[in-house]
Amino acid sequence: MGDSHIWTAVPGAAQRARSVLVAAWSCAVTAEGAREECIGAHTVTEDGRVLLRVPEDSVLRTAALCAPRGEPSAVLEFADVAPVPVRHRIRARLWLAGRFTAEPEHLVFRPTRIVLRQQSGAVLVDTDEFAEAAPDPLAAAEARLLTHLADAHPGTVERLARLIEPKSLHGAVRVRPLAVDRHGLTLRIERARTHGDVRLPFHAPADTVAQLTERVHVLISQADAASCPRAALQRQRADGEG
Repeated sequence: MGDSHIWTAVPGAAQRARSVLVAAWSCAVTAEGAREECIGAHTVTEDGRVLLRVPEDSVLRTAALCAPRGEPSAVLEFADVAPVPVRHRIRARLWLAGRFTAEPEHLVFRPTRIVLRQQSGAVLVDTDEFAEAAPDPLAAAEARLLTHLADAHPGTVERLARLIEPKSLHGAVRVRPLAVDRHGLTLRIERARTHGDVRLPFHAPADTVAQLTERVHVLISQADAASCPRAALQRQRADGEG
């Protein structure tokens, strides 16, 4: 069964890729035929270069020093994992192909090819757009925000689910928060054997946590009105008189 999706603004591929980099805690690096898992070892510069801290005897440092000049020498893979436990938690994967250069405190990785795979499919991200893009302003706080919403406010999630069309909720066993960005909140609808996602758009972009809180409160008000026809009618009358 497919779920209804209302169109709303969503982050572009370049911004989505930069957001994955900001939120990811680990990455898998393939170089010189070897694969290493690097946990808590990378940071990202404003122009999208990846700084990686590795031991002196790491095969990655050897690859950086020995790779032919100008040729891609490594692939970095990042997984975007939903912070709230849901079925199929990997929301996206990001691959960066490029080359390392060695500096005293870290390796510097410059991507020359970028591929982002989401539920909708894989796209090739333009390297210039990637370098110029900024991550979503909520990306670094998303895990904390969604975990708090799911664990401390399950009733709020139930209220927000009232905004979902009834046919999309048919057979649902639970609804969980899956993702949030400046443009909207995405809920995961889980059924016995299938699942689907529904996006709830904000009335305006949210660039701070305070703004996000206000946007969610607006959604809750809309959900409460939708579940109470009399309240919705009174609101419509008030709007018409205003």
